[in-house]
Amino acid sequence: MIPVRPGPDQYLCQGGILIQLEELLQKQGWKRALLIHGDSSWRAARPYLPIRALERCDLLPSIDLCTDREVKRLSNFVDPATQDVIIGVGGGRVMDLAKAVANRRGLPILLIPTLPSTCAACTPLSVFYDDKGAFIRYDIHPQGQRLVLVEPDILLHAPVTSLRAGIGDTLAKWYEAKALSATLVEQPVSIRMGLQAASICRNILLTDGEGALSAIKTNTITPSFLRVIDCILMLGGTVGGFAERYGRVAAAHSVHNALTHVSAAKGWLHGDKVAYGILIQLALTDNWEEIDLLIPYYKALGLPASLSELGVDPGNKELLRLLARTALQKNESIHNMEQDFTEEDLLNALQRVEYHTTFQKEELPL
Repeated sequence: MIPVRPGPDQYLCQGGILIQLEELLQKQGWKRALLIHGDSSWRAARPYLPIRALERCDLLPSIDLCTDREVKRLSNFVDPATQDVIIGVGGGRVMDLAKAVANRRGLPILLIPTLPSTCAACTPLSVFYDDKGAFIRYDIHPQGQRLVLVEPDILLHAPVTSLRAGIGDTLAKWYEAKALSATLVEQPVSIRMGLQAASICRNILLTDGEGALSAIKTNTITPSFLRVIDCILMLGGTVGGFAERYGRVAAAHSVHNALTHVSAAKGWLHGDKVAYGILIQLALTDNWEEIDLLIPYYKALGLPASLSELGVDPGNKELLRLLARTALQKNESIHNMEQDFTEEDLLNALQRVEYHTTFQKEELPL
């Protein structure tokens, strides 16, 4: 059985949408909110939020990644006697924290994303890290979001690196969902819908990705920018919403998770490392034609296509073996794929992608 959870009850992306925040709270019957936010995200969103709506909110800054300790700390500030909704304002980290706190305390969720870097605003899950920033797990919550409000102008003023990372993370939807669904003899309708959403994501990103990045650089909201942010925030979330475990994560995310244990790569965002993971996943399945299609696109957007670009020494065999071993840990998503991979398979893929991205026009080593 595939439990279908397409996304939030309402997704509203419109210039000036936050002016309606008080009205939207009233329509839901919510009297008071606990508003969780980050520092930079609050500076970005605060000018767009009307004072009358903020008068109905108790503000609570988050101070850490989405860790068990931070979720517990934030949950202790929830007062069910006076607060009847959790609002999250921020990037993926704050989105995941707000979802975890709301589900822990049994309150509805309203999210206001300030970065176009992940689909966290529209997925019913939280990614958890340890205190050092290394990935440990993701939790799928029983309750999804009631409302997601997107002000395009906030995202237009986000760092261009956040949009680039969002493109990388969302591009993986197609490659991972395709690999996961390949394990099925017959694909139910819901999985076909998830795959169709993933295919649309890929097509939009390959067509409009460069234009969307240019929109941020020129400070201009364009049709390509709006298509890409809807693709990242909303459509990307529906892939796993319809296809569930066949539309979530595979080898590309396992490579990302392994890279979170490497200090040299910490300057890159989640989606950047996932984008690199796509190339490793494709190498594992010998799809060099697709790798050749993606490398020029990566270069145009500034996405990393090699360990060298990530700041990781490709000549450090011990480090490469650590990456391969970590990506293959027992609970990693790479094991959801049809094939079984070994540490040697991962090492070979890492080395061949490094060679290929450096000497793309030369014959690949056997």
